[in-house]
Amino acid sequence: MFSNLSMGALGLTADLPTAIDLAAKHGFGGVDPDLGYLSGLGGTSAVSEFASSVSEKGLRWGMAGLPINVTAPGTEFAQQLAELPAKLEVLNAAGVTAVGTWVRPMHDELPYRRNWALHASRLSLIAELLADSGIRLGLEYIGPKTFWSTERFPFIHSLGEALELIVEVGAPNIGLILDSYHWYTAGESADDLEGLSDADIVSADINDARDDRERDEQQDLDRRLPGATGVIDLDGFMSALRAAGYDGPVKVEPFMKSLAEQPVDDVLADVSARLAKAIG
Repeated sequence: MFSNLSMGALGLTADLPTAIDLAAKHGFGGVDPDLGYLSGLGGTSAVSEFASSVSEKGLRWGMAGLPINVTAPGTEFAQQLAELPAKLEVLNAAGVTAVGTWVRPMHDELPYRRNWALHASRLSLIAELLADSGIRLGLEYIGPKTFWSTERFPFIHSLGEALELIVEVGAPNIGLILDSYHWYTAGESADDLEGLSDADIVSADINDARDDRERDEQQDLDRRLPGATGVIDLDGFMSALRAAGYDGPVKVEPFMKSLAEQPVDDVLADVSARLAKAIG
């Protein structure tokens, strides 16, 4: 495993070159790529040259965002799918090997099985294009009940459901984005992670939960830094990742607005230290 800097996940703003410099300065092992920035470099040769400079700083790429909205209206989805190969060419030139997205855990109009069929069919199309480019797709389930219960039809919000969807799609390049917060709010334990392998996991996020709320009261966008409260069994989560032989990026995603009000170097020094302690 390696510590990975995602400025957006910390609620911080910086262009990719700045994020790269900050990641190197504070001892991170990697940094999330920015497809928008890479696409603006003027061609694959320039992208490859830029990626080489990242490697020279001792950094690896984390995970890019999937540039497709899986639940978009049909026409919009078809257009995004048609535009995907050109974007994958940029990611290939940069040496990016993974993209990720989250599964919206509810829907106002589609019952569970219809929503399941929509996801399975569309993810199959996306995974095929990604496989042609040697890129993996990570899927993140969302655990908080305060989120998935807000619309008429709850959808996937647990590890078991996410794994079932991956099996149904049947693409070997699809795996999980495991987030300790969603794992906790879904009521899961280290036992639920037993049996996973590195091939099942694309990326991992760590964080903690507020200690003044019960599990079903936790809010998706109001978390704490890993180890801050001890509500989440971070040792159990990380031990399960080690047992799985996971070798990918681990980032911090607390959604704490207060971080943006602090000196960025102070925030990143703290986050880097927490990641180093968790990874061991």
